[in-house]
Amino acid sequence: MSEFLQRLEDEIRVRELLSHRQKILVAVSGGVDSMVLLHVLNVLASKNHWQLSIAHFNHQLRGRASDADEKLVRKKAAALKLPLVVGRADVKCFAKNSKLSIEMAARKLRHEFLAKVAHDRKIPTVALAQHADDQVELFFLRLLRGAGGEGLAGMKWHSPSPVDKTISLVRPLLNFSKTELLAFAREQKISFRDDATNFSSDFLRNRIRNELLPLLQKKYQPGVHKTVLRLMNIVGAETEFVSEVADHWERRHPAGVNSRLESQLAGILPALPESCFDQLSVAVQRKVLQSQLTTLGLVSDFDLIEQLREKEGKLISVSSRLSVVRDLMGKLRVQEHVSQEFNAAERTLKLSGRAGEVAFGGWKFNWALKKISGSREVSPHQTESFDADKVGCEIILRHWRAGDRFQPIGLKSSAKLQDLFVNTKIPAAQRRKLVLATTATGEIFWVPGLRIGERFKLDLPTKRVLVWRWSEIAV
Repeated sequence: MSEFLQRLEDEIRVRELLSHRQKILVAVSGGVDSMVLLHVLNVLASKNHWQLSIAHFNHQLRGRASDADEKLVRKKAAALKLPLVVGRADVKCFAKNSKLSIEMAARKLRHEFLAKVAHDRKIPTVALAQHADDQVELFFLRLLRGAGGEGLAGMKWHSPSPVDKTISLVRPLLNFSKTELLAFAREQKISFRDDATNFSSDFLRNRIRNELLPLLQKKYQPGVHKTVLRLMNIVGAETEFVSEVADHWERRHPAGVNSRLESQLAGILPALPESCFDQLSVAVQRKVLQSQLTTLGLVSDFDLIEQLREKEGKLISVSSRLSVVRDLMGKLRVQEHVSQEFNAAERTLKLSGRAGEVAFGGWKFNWALKKISGSREVSPHQTESFDADKVGCEIILRHWRAGDRFQPIGLKSSAKLQDLFVNTKIPAAQRRKLVLATTATGEIFWVPGLRIGERFKLDLPTKRVLVWRWSEIAV
């Protein structure tokens, strides 16, 4: 037996990924990773009495190249005399209709396909071909997106399917690098297909793989892969311990925890009175809150967790209809808002002349039209400047309404005002009192407390400037 095969068999045995006489569904794309995985599992199958089946999902992203991938997998399945199930979907169309990235849409459809095949064929385990390089790329992908410890720990050797928790996903190749897989494929003369989209800079993961990692390896840390994998291992172990402590805090009965863990927790929890959530370590507090938010079906983002952690007894708005509050014990309670009607009042302002003033909704607004100048002036407090020609000669002042969307400067597309208010922590009670400004056609260009509208910013073609000032009318 080759060293590669022996290492893989040891990983499977030590980590208890697969058992004797087990049915296994092998996810095979046609790339080197999955073709190597299929080869080695098939070699080890007779010794372990495994029953292998193959699943291939055609994403239809690369036209004839995608069909060629499918053809190779069909040929390999026939050569090995293994059952094969092929799925197909127009990922681009699904991504557009679902408002997902191509990557997320492909992942969702692929996992749904694998879970269905496994369920229909009564196969409890799906073998995936992710490897060590995938782990490193995932670390940076999640780091750039602001993930916490659980996300930075990366993929697990063994985890439930995100679609069907009764189906297990195993990743036997997580300790093997791409270089090792390629060398083994050449040595064993294993046929595989290269995916040209792996070199496209359209995907963030590809830019991490092809640009960021080579730069880090060349200029900063030659052993970046090894360093990151070690860090992921450390973060994963620490995150797992924090989760166990948080779980113990929530359950508060030793019978539910094994004796080894109980002895580890002895100096952490039992000495604290039942009401001392605030005396727990910050990491444990965050995990306790995150766990409850997930159970409640709420998005557990960092800002929300911090607000709840730091403000006991205070209602924190999470949507137009719901708020959540933490008590002294760290328990969360959801409160539904009393339905409030949107204020339909509005006022039309015509920009005639060079300047003017108007009062509306408890606020006073002053405006002035100026020619663009080469020098930039520092804007006074509560003053913004817009491209006057883009705004037009008529402005509508009104309050926030259901379904309103706004594109602040710097954003590539518009977002719901409700979501922007939540993200910028504008209190729910204050939102309906705000006065915003739209063009005559109804496009919002200014909302107090948010950045100006992207389309109305000053740029090189700007000829006239609308200077907009506002102040609250004293009662």
